Amino acid sequence: MTAVNLLTRLLAAALTLFGVAVVTFALLRVVPGDPIAMMIGPGATKADIAQLRANYGLDRSIPVQFAIWLRHAAVGDFGTSISMRQDVTHLIATRLPATIELTALALVLALILGIGGAVASVLPRRRWPGTALETGNGLLLAIPDFVWGLAFVLLFGVAFPVLPISGRVDPSLPIHFATGFVLVESVLRLRFDILGDVLAHMIMPAMALALPLASVILRSLRGALETEARQDYALLARIRGRSRLQVVTGEVLRNAMVPTLALTGVQFTFMFGGTVIVERIFGYPGIGNLAIDAIINRDLPLIQGLILTFGALFIVINLCVEACFVLLNPRLRHG
Repeated sequence: MTAVNLLTRLLAAALTLFGVAVVTFALLRVVPGDPIAMMIGPGATKADIAQLRANYGLDRSIPVQFAIWLRHAAVGDFGTSISMRQDVTHLIATRLPATIELTALALVLALILGIGGAVASVLPRRRWPGTALETGNGLLLAIPDFVWGLAFVLLFGVAFPVLPISGRVDPSLPIHFATGFVLVESVLRLRFDILGDVLAHMIMPAMALALPLASVILRSLRGALETEARQDYALLARIRGRSRLQVVTGEVLRNAMVPTLALTGVQFTFMFGGTVIVERIFGYPGIGNLAIDAIINRDLPLIQGLILTFGALFIVINLCVEACFVLLNPRLRHG
């Protein structure tokens, strides 16, 4: 990726975020409902309501409100949360690491299950193992992530209570980490007691998010593997005496992953949207759970900050996927 291409994509990303900000700001102010009415006390006077509205800048016209908000947002200041009375940037910064770690773990699990299942389905010479796996994968595709979450809660939290069903880490553990990335820091600090507890809290929501993505990866990669296995270079490797497993993992898999990578990147961005419901089910303290609270309380500054954060995450993920796509495709890299 050249400097010109990178600059063009960064400019397009900035314009996209600006468009998201404009649409979000306008829609939130034309939909029915008054956030001030939801936070004001029953005995408040009209003067109190007017003062509170002025404090949050809601007494001005929408274009003026947007200009003020955009000027502050450009330097990372998204205002003050109406419902929580805290700085929006601070709220998002404290919750975002939890969601990033959850989705990263879910992506790793999805890649392991999807790639492993696809490779296992094309190795047997008989067709019935692949057909059986494809049928089971079709069932996985039909079940959304929140249904998996509810099933895991009932199975491993109620019927067989072996895993915690809420939170991110046991509050009784002494945790004094420098960042909110508890999973990463527990590994770096060799705190395996905290690592085990964090993984115990994360495994069910991560699996709920991973299974639908794993089924998509398996179906896409299985078809690509079957196509690549019929190419001349794969047949030549078999003639040279390499086993079917060596051909698939050493020769075919790299080429088959190229189209699957693009699909995985698109689905991974959708996974961040899936965290909203899954985090709520498990009481996981991420930005998805925070988004539901913001919508219920019609917390305009918090909603705006969260939507812009989701938009920035989507853009960053797409740029990373495109970079990986170029690295795996020699023709694009040398071009």
